[in-house]
Amino acid sequence: MVDTRIDVAGLQPLESKLPGTGTTIFTVMSQLAAESGALNLSQGFPEFDPDPRLVELVHKHMRDGSNQYAPMMGVEVLREALAEKVSTLYGREADPQTEVTVCSGATEGLFSSIHALVRPGDEVIVFDPAYDSYEPAVTLAGGITRHVPLVSSDERPALHIDWQALTDTLNDQTRLIILNFPHNPTGAILAPDDLDRLSEILGDRPVYLLSDEVYEHIVFDGERHYSLMEHDDLWRRSLVISSFGKTYHVTGWKLGYCVAPGNLTREFRNVHQWNTFTSVTPMQLALADFMRETPEHYAELSRFYERKRDLFCDLLSKSRFQLDRAAGTFFQTLRYDAITDTLDVDYARQLTVEQGVAAIPVSVFCAEPPTPGTLRFCFAKNDNTLREAAETLCRL
Repeated sequence: MVDTRIDVAGLQPLESKLPGTGTTIFTVMSQLAAESGALNLSQGFPEFDPDPRLVELVHKHMRDGSNQYAPMMGVEVLREALAEKVSTLYGREADPQTEVTVCSGATEGLFSSIHALVRPGDEVIVFDPAYDSYEPAVTLAGGITRHVPLVSSDERPALHIDWQALTDTLNDQTRLIILNFPHNPTGAILAPDDLDRLSEILGDRPVYLLSDEVYEHIVFDGERHYSLMEHDDLWRRSLVISSFGKTYHVTGWKLGYCVAPGNLTREFRNVHQWNTFTSVTPMQLALADFMRETPEHYAELSRFYERKRDLFCDLLSKSRFQLDRAAGTFFQTLRYDAITDTLDVDYARQLTVEQGVAAIPVSVFCAEPPTPGTLRFCFAKNDNTLREAAETLCRL
């Protein structure tokens, strides 16, 4: 048995609050890729730089003296720009003063949301494969995570919520449901009637919703993203988290935002202010300027990434991997049961060290490992990187 205590000289052993989590798989695989000199298609970050104009705007605001604390809730011009975008895309008139908050990355927004809502003993439902930051935050808040696997069927082959399983999991202890669409790691998206179905199931239950929508602008094949902000009943119980990093190719800036009704925003900010207080000032101002100067950027993002998805998938057509093209995000999952029956965690390590291509094993997102074995590859990379990776994978 692993000793989860932390020994410090002269002090009693300290029991770890997260004894079973270890280091996140993204750190593990990126480090292994660096050590092995492998192509890193594991961690979800773009290989290319942001628009030069956005970088120039950051420099401008730094030179102009905007280098001190921003307001706790984010600079006003950025919150106003976000409110305009939300109104344009989703028809939701969010008050930038009381319903929009800038946070230090979507992960901080998710953590602050969970801690604003979840009390000891509360149950939180996630849909597997579930992004790995959800459950540790629930555990630290004293909550209990319930896992409901996404499913596919003859009537709806694409992965989707199992509504009966969700209904069966709901109980008097259920406090929160966490949704993530477009979905990481599978790329699944919501269907037009999913929001109504969720609303019907919840009825008048006192259950809140946390919607991780960081890939909101990356949806393919003529489809669109359905945000919880669009649905009046769901909106009144929702906190919606999104990301500047994913939208503007600046994941290292660690900037995101939360849009929620005023009563939920108050609770969110009450945690956010003690968690990170505020986020980097010149980058907020630059993003506000860039959003208003270049509104077409996020509108063109789906086309940009759809081309990369199609390139990667077309290159893999002669491989022994099996795939269904992702409906959204910049991730593509590949099933490898025609190649080996090795566990995905071991196979991901093997591919990285022996073949020079790093991926993420999907089982780390699941309470029960999926069958067949599946790996997630990030295609937010330069075309030459995708070609080189696909060439290697086709040789297997």
